Order: sequence, then C-alpha cells, then structure tokens
Amino acid sequence: MSEPWSIVIGCDDAGLEYKQALKADLLADPRVGQVIDVGIDPANPAAYPHVAVAAARAVALGQADRALLFCGTGLGVAISANKVPGIRAVTAHDSFSVERSVLSNDAQVLCMGQRVIGLELARRLVREWLDYRFDTTSASAAKVEVIKAYDRAETTQDFDLAAAS
Repeated sequence: MSEPWSIVIGCDDAGLEYKQALKADLLADPRVGQVIDVGIDPANPAAYPHVAVAAARAVALGQADRALLFCGTGLGVAISANKVPGIRAVTAHDSFSVERSVLSNDAQVLCMGQRVIGLELARRLVREWLDYRFDTTSASAAKVEVIKAYDRAETTQDFDLAAAS
C-alpha cells in the first residue's frame, strides 16, 4: 500500500455542506492519513479565493499531497488555486475527468461545485480520486514537465503554432 494521503480541504459558503460531508469521509478513509481544513466554517466565512490559495499553497509547500475544494461551481476555486506556482487544479464532475486529471495531468487539486453535482456523486468521485497516482514514466509525463517549465518561467520561447500545422 502507498503512503496515506495528506489532504487539504476547503470551501466558501456555497460549498460548506459538501466540504463537511467529504471531510468526514476523508477522515474515515484508511487511504488518508491527515486532513487539513483551511475553512470555512459557519462562524468564520471567507471569500473562495483566500481559501483556495491557502489550500494550494499548502500543497505547493509540501505540507499536503493534494487539496479538495468546493464552491458553487468549482470554477472559482480552481482559478484561484491555479494562481499558486506549481499547482495544477481542475474542476471535474465526472469519473473520466477525475481519472485523467491525475493520470494525464498530475493535478494535485480537485475542485467541485456543490450547485453542479449531487453529494453522492461527489463522494464517489473523491473515492476514485484517492486511488489515482501519477506515473512519472507515462506518456503524459513529458507534457506535465512542459507545464512545470512554463510555471517556473524556464520556457521563454512560445511554441510556433503555424509551423506545427
């Protein structure tokens, strides 16, 4: 068995119900060793960008392996998390997208919208997500390295799309 996951979880007020339910699920899952809750709770609301960036920074700094974020659509938290260098956050509401986000793109942050999918589907997708680990020898690894190079500003030359066609 692989090392247990360390997962950061967060939401805004539009994702609170799902965050609370999935946090309980993660705490009960033997594949998860630690759950770090960066908010919100009903007594301490915060705008989704603050929560998403806090979660993404924890992953980028190695304080957690992955993050799970909720808002109304899953879009705002993904956009915000992707502002943190080194982070690949996706919004996924179906099994194939969740699978490919990890296996093809090495995404560390999964975002979902409480107003978009049902709770039981969200639970199933998170259970599936915990089973996937990126294979650094896969055909997708070179593409992920290109993404990382852009993130590190090591790729300064734009790809010539006209020459590629």
